[in-house]
Amino acid sequence: MPITLTSVIIDAADIETEGTFWHRLLGGSVHRTPTHRFIQAPGLPVVVVQSAPGHVAPSWPEGTSQQMHLDFGVDDLASADRTAVEAGALRLRPTEGSSGDDHTSNRVYASPAGHPFCLRAV
Repeated sequence: MPITLTSVIIDAADIETEGTFWHRLLGGSVHRTPTHRFIQAPGLPVVVVQSAPGHVAPSWPEGTSQQMHLDFGVDDLASADRTAVEAGALRLRPTEGSSGDDHTSNRVYASPAGHPFCLRAV
């Protein structure tokens, strides 16, 4: 019996901000309900942002565990970096001063709700 990944669920206290962020980063379409945002982007499982009023963002890498993170492969790290930051990501590593031009590079970010994710040059 094969098992397939159909969705990734992300908790957030503010589902509109978090859902808008993932939609701007990944593209595709978004379906809104009072408690969820469903983002369907080409080639990815559905990314679901669900309401979690008591959600506390992880303080990784300096504090509590990251809980989970997503890795995204990109052809152009510099362009993907700009898209992520313009969508509302906080760059965690490398910092502003790194070039990001090396195709073996990766960058670590946090979404508006504090969920870590990586962009990796492929």
